[in-house]
Formats: sequence, C-alpha cells, structure tokens
Amino acid sequence: MSSLRKVGIYHHPQLDAARDFAAELHDRFRPHVAEVWRSSAWDPERSTRDLPGTDLLVSVGGDGTVLRAARAVVPNPTRILGVDMGRLAFLTEVTPQGLRDRFDALLAGRYRVEERTMLDVAFHNAPEAEAGAPSHALNDVMLGRTGLGRPVYINVEVNGALIGVIRADAVVVATATGSTGYSLSAGGPILDPAARSIVVTPVAPHLAAAAPLVVPHDSVVALSPAQEGGVAFSVDGQGQFPAGAGARVEVRRSEHVARLIRFDEQPFFAQLGRRLAWLDERRLAGADQPPLPLPGAPSEQPPE
Repeated sequence: MSSLRKVGIYHHPQLDAARDFAAELHDRFRPHVAEVWRSSAWDPERSTRDLPGTDLLVSVGGDGTVLRAARAVVPNPTRILGVDMGRLAFLTEVTPQGLRDRFDALLAGRYRVEERTMLDVAFHNAPEAEAGAPSHALNDVMLGRTGLGRPVYINVEVNGALIGVIRADAVVVATATGSTGYSLSAGGPILDPAARSIVVTPVAPHLAAAAPLVVPHDSVVALSPAQEGGVAFSVDGQGQFPAGAGARVEVRRSEHVARLIRFDEQPFFAQLGRRLAWLDERRLAGADQPPLPLPGAPSEQPPE
C-alpha cells in the first residue's frame, strides 16, 4: 500500500511527449493515491493552489522543469522526482520507461531523498525584479549584460565588504547544484551536491585575476551594477529584470531545501563523468591503449 496521500505532476507545456506522459502518470497514480493533480510547470497559480499537502511532485521535462518545481514547492516539504524527456539533464533521475519500471518502488518508498541547498534572493531598488523575480533559487542568481557589446562592471560584496569591481559579461552566484550549470560553463568549480558552500563565478572576465570563489555557507553575497544601462538580473536563468542605478541583490543560503528523489546509488562524480562524456566508450577504449609517441621522439627498440 502506498504511503503517498497526494501527488502532483508537473509537465513542460511545449513538449508533446511530456504532456502525454504526465497524462499517463495521472491515470497510473489514481488507483493508489487519494488525490492526484496535474499542471503545466508554467502555470504558477495552479501549482500554488494545489501544492499544500502534496507529498510528491513528479516533474516531467528537463532540468528547467525541476528548477521550477523546486521553487514552487517552497515552503512545503514536498519531494520531487525529475523525469528526463531526452535532453542533457543533471537534476532529473529517470526516463519515462525507467519510471514505469520503478513505479512500484516509488509507491513503496524504496528510494532515498537528496537534500539540495537553495538560495534566498532579496532585491533592492529593482522594481521589476522585486515584483516578478523568484525569491528562491536552486541553481543560481546572475547579474550581467543584456546584449552584445562591451563588458559591464559589477560590484561584488561578501558579508558587507566590497571584494571587487569585476569587469565581465556577468557574475553568477551558484549553489552546489548550480555549480554544474551556467557557472560550470563559465569555468567555475564543480561541488558535490551535499556541499553547502556558495560559488561566485565571473563570466568571461576581462582580467585573469577575476577567478571563481567558493565562500562559506553562511555568507551573504551581494551584486550591484557599477554603471547604468544594459545590465539585468536573472534567477535560475529565468527572466531579465533591469538593474538600474542603486539596484542590488543579496543572496544567502535559504532555510528551505529541495528534496530530490534518487533511486540510483551510483556516486555523483561517476554520474557526472558520464553526463559530461568523460567516460564515453571511446575514451574508455582509448585508456587501454599505449600512449602515442611524441612527434620527433626516438622510438623504443625492444631488448635483444
């Protein structure tokens, strides 16, 4: 018998396969759960109405859908299961067929819950961001330029102290979860998901000294534009909220966490190696081959 009382199903609204699988799951859960609801991940009013008391939220889409789910459930202690609809994803756990195979295990609670740090996001003197930007993030918060052109100057503070005015395309403040997102593509470090530290990564900095930073979990990181025009905030890659004169965002570790369901006990870095193609078949095959000689190096003769 299932311990689940209420289940929600999020789906990406622009993927036909996601909508179809969400409908299939709705029918599959109904005989086992007292209440099941289904919604587009882009319909915040519906999710806000139905989320209280939801034990499990199945997110059908990709990482973006999981990010929306993680923000939506705050402050509810809802567990999230991400279903990958075929795109490169780090937060999803199963494919549709994988969930069909593990459906009974899900009902029986045979899984582990991985708690991921989230960020609390507070905007100041940024009316559009204060009105429309999410107040929590699972991945990252960014301040950067809005279009092509010259880099921008960004003030970076840690615990109230100005540590630099960074000339770059952007600065990203990320969780351990977000360290495999935009921060990684900008050259930031990869943190284990259990890490509580915060990563500050300049994007395309115009000084070699502007290196990524890892700051303690209780730090408060603030970003503000050092010049007006062409600069905007975004949260988890969502939206561009203008950052005018005096605008500022303060980012700290949230008291809330994202609870992601995991079936696979494979270590995180082994999974990461495969997702980043560090362990693809060609590389593994090549590892068993002797190294090629350097150009111009004398060849070794076998002993006589």
